[in-house]
Amino acid sequence: MAACVIRRTLLSTVNKYNRKHAISVLNVDLNSRQTPNRTRLSCSLFNVQQKRLMSSRPEGKVLETVGVFEAPKQQGKYETGQLFLHSVFGYRGIVLFPWHARLYDRDVTPATESKSTEPPGAHRSKEVKGKTHTYYQVLIDTRDCPHISQRSQTEAVTFLANHDDSRALYAIPGLDYVSHEDILPYNSTDQVPIQHELFERFLQFNASKVPPFIPRDTLQAWQEKNHPWLELSDVHRETTENIRVTVIPFYMGMREAQNSHVYWWRYCIRLENMGEEVVQLRERHWRIFSLSGTLETVRGRGVVGREPVLSEEQPAFQYSSHVSLQAPSGHMWGTFTCQRANGGAMFEVAIPSFSLESHGRRDSPYSFLF
Repeated sequence: MAACVIRRTLLSTVNKYNRKHAISVLNVDLNSRQTPNRTRLSCSLFNVQQKRLMSSRPEGKVLETVGVFEAPKQQGKYETGQLFLHSVFGYRGIVLFPWHARLYDRDVTPATESKSTEPPGAHRSKEVKGKTHTYYQVLIDTRDCPHISQRSQTEAVTFLANHDDSRALYAIPGLDYVSHEDILPYNSTDQVPIQHELFERFLQFNASKVPPFIPRDTLQAWQEKNHPWLELSDVHRETTENIRVTVIPFYMGMREAQNSHVYWWRYCIRLENMGEEVVQLRERHWRIFSLSGTLETVRGRGVVGREPVLSEEQPAFQYSSHVSLQAPSGHMWGTFTCQRANGGAMFEVAIPSFSLESHGRRDSPYSFLF
């Protein structure tokens, strides 16, 4: 993750949560009251989440200017080709296109008797009305991937392979989904500011445009062809004792195995520590309900082989996993067991219930590119 430093800026346009983490990620100098229109943005190649980035950089590391910081947008959306820093994970990226998702936020909706289609035995829920929220399909700069791999998977966007092995998956490295409020935009005079194998396949430089990176026909064709597998439609969010869990499910397709249909989904989960107390994730507990009438319980240590620590310095952890059902739809919900610092008390963090719905075709997202 390239360690990026904004030397002087005003973060009044960023909400309280992102302001706190922008300080951690970007070491913003809030002692300056000036609000220059063109704030210089510099970057060095070491861990961005050090508190005093400029003063504590490793010996021999040199800051490099990568662009000019822009004010985050409070209204409207970012266009294809917008360069940005991720406000939590700190990587450099570029916007490919937006998704308009339905956000079901249990933190802002009063509790009522649930009228949803949650299966019997689901945890006590709230009737939540979704609101439109913008996310972006983005490319991650491959130079930053090694530095964020402990906090966010860089090969999390996976697809079913186009052959008989019903369990074969492959990933597109450096492809991510980013919420609008996590975008810290900047611009650059570099004609190839992001290193990624798909950058020049999907985008081209045009100095007369703002931003100066415009989509090629291949990007639109790829988006249209693979819309069913890429589309982000529903986002579910819930906070328990300052630990916020966000879940985004994606349908991956159906395969035939042993004379039956197997339906696959991936789901992306982000855990964020909204408080000041250090917390470590210890266990997961899932309940998976299938339309066929089965209810499965899954317990295990940690997630994806890790037991991440969530602190003020590193407040978030994001990962993806997969689930398959022998039915075209179902539900998942559960809890994470977390532990307070220094062997403190255990407590349960709710994973919001989310639907698994099927649709679409069986084509491969890579099939026309390679």
